[in-house]
Amino acid sequence: MQVTSARPGTVTVTAPAYLLEVRANPPRAILADPDGRLWSHLSLLASVDRTDVADESLGPAVPVVVRADDGSDAVDVLLTTRSSAWDARTVRLRCLPDRIELQVTVRGHGVLAETRLLGGRAVLLSGACGSFRSSIEYLSVFDPTPTEPVQVVRPAASAVSLGVVGDATAGRLNAVFSPPPLCLVLGRGPAGGPTSVPDGGWLAVGVVAPVADLTFTTLRYAPLDGGFHLELDYDGHTRVDGELTTPALVLRPAADPWTALRDHRADHVARGFAADGPQHPAARWWSEPIFCGWGAQCARAPMPGEPPSHPYSLQDLGPAVPPPGLPIAPDLARQDVYDELLGHLAAHGVVPGTIVVDDRWQDRYGTAEPDLDRWPDLRGWIADRHAAGQRVLLWWKAWDCTGLPAEECVTDVTGRPVCVDPGNPVHRRTLARTVARLLGPDGLDADGLKVDFTQRAPAGRSLRAHTDTEPGAARHPVWGIAGVHTLLDALYRAAKGTKPDALVVTHTPHPGFADVCDMVRLNDVLERNPLQGPVAVADQLRFRHRVATAALPGHLVDTDQWPMPTRSQWRDYVRAQAGLGVPALYYAERIDRTGEPLTDDDLALVARTWAQYRAGLTRTAGPAPQGVRP
Repeated sequence: MQVTSARPGTVTVTAPAYLLEVRANPPRAILADPDGRLWSHLSLLASVDRTDVADESLGPAVPVVVRADDGSDAVDVLLTTRSSAWDARTVRLRCLPDRIELQVTVRGHGVLAETRLLGGRAVLLSGACGSFRSSIEYLSVFDPTPTEPVQVVRPAASAVSLGVVGDATAGRLNAVFSPPPLCLVLGRGPAGGPTSVPDGGWLAVGVVAPVADLTFTTLRYAPLDGGFHLELDYDGHTRVDGELTTPALVLRPAADPWTALRDHRADHVARGFAADGPQHPAARWWSEPIFCGWGAQCARAPMPGEPPSHPYSLQDLGPAVPPPGLPIAPDLARQDVYDELLGHLAAHGVVPGTIVVDDRWQDRYGTAEPDLDRWPDLRGWIADRHAAGQRVLLWWKAWDCTGLPAEECVTDVTGRPVCVDPGNPVHRRTLARTVARLLGPDGLDADGLKVDFTQRAPAGRSLRAHTDTEPGAARHPVWGIAGVHTLLDALYRAAKGTKPDALVVTHTPHPGFADVCDMVRLNDVLERNPLQGPVAVADQLRFRHRVATAALPGHLVDTDQWPMPTRSQWRDYVRAQAGLGVPALYYAERIDRTGEPLTDDDLALVARTWAQYRAGLTRTAGPAPQGVRP
């Protein structure tokens, strides 16, 4: 790489993958392709807010370009300014031949609120003050997580949120993958259809760090009036005592978003931040077609609201009390109902290898004891499935603390339990005992867990969680994305310790989560594009499959199948599933959204596609489900 100064006050770094010209007033680094086409005037300012003091840069702000002191040929652009919140703060932009890495180091004491990168608040000697941002010289941004409305590539002026906090209410569906890869990709081409990816140059902007350092809940791309910065929301639960350096922000040119995601994963693996594949070899039965009862439960329990059968219609958006006599879908997670559904499917030649008993077989989510009114003999029912050569997964609602003591929970300021506390060793021991009871031969003897609701991670500065007081401990709670990993790590270890071939399914396609799941599920289907038009189900799931396999290429994929807007779209997706991963069937009798019945021909389609899929599997020893030809 070459460093030159063509005129006073500017320094140019010429690398094989890019050009970078460093300027002051305001301090910035102008990033371009090798041919000179601009990406952005990258702001070299940053703000690392404390909960009690906003962080502003004060006084002189002149970037300095130096050769790196680690023996490499890297070039560092350094900006050290006085800070209103810290004893010292330095922004370092490290220039390498194929990429640029940005980190901010602060020294002092305090609790982190929000951190802004590629921009921040400042009071400059020129008199300019307030918020400064990087410029938007591109047209679009690729978002690697499903959102509503569906828009995979959106205009550069549209915000993006990647994290572990969300649900189905307005503005919060961005955590369907929780977490997704923390990698945005900026594009030269304009945004097109809801799932289309335009041609043109791309620039990846990704957070690369050990999972333990991801103590923020959300990464946000925050554009405004031709500029943007990135925000990490630490939520008031990460303490700095001495020095802290933010996770590396890696900027790298890419041929397309899928290459960017593969490079993002490779960065994690190369630095030892992610496992290079699943931690346990896949059992043969993991690849068997799945029947999950949730869609069929919804179809038997139509709900009022929009859409009619959506489970949140009553829980979050609709009437507080269901109309008298109207069942809701969780009421139908019953032993007799599942027997009827499986019998109906078997009569049409549809015999799943794995059955997911969905929400809610539990009496209470936190304690995970079977509801004896719904499942009078769940252990015996699972034994019968085993005798038929089938396996059983239990649906698991992450974070829910119903039935657990407050001492094991994150609480609000009144002491009310909000969710389980994965940083509390007492809860981790409780979780291990619960999983052993669900999967162990002396318990229910189930075969694994389908983990849902990881996006319900705690968020809120007023919440209280366990703080480790051991010598040398970090002195702050396990929080944010790191908290989700800690929770899943405890569950995963307990599952494998109880039953080595237990299957753990999650919706966490982040490279750092390779060690806490065996299969990634593509999760619930969404509905509308930004103009309120429908989006094809198969197109949505193809996009998700490409994200999941780029981030976790060695993991199996649960193709999911709920909710389906029409029978026609359901048929299209049944045909597509075998090409995307393990086929999953959610329906047996009718489509919940429209009430359309599934005909003999529809179920014959499932039986036919499953037979073709099974014919392509590598066969190993082990019992096959009854009624399925070996």
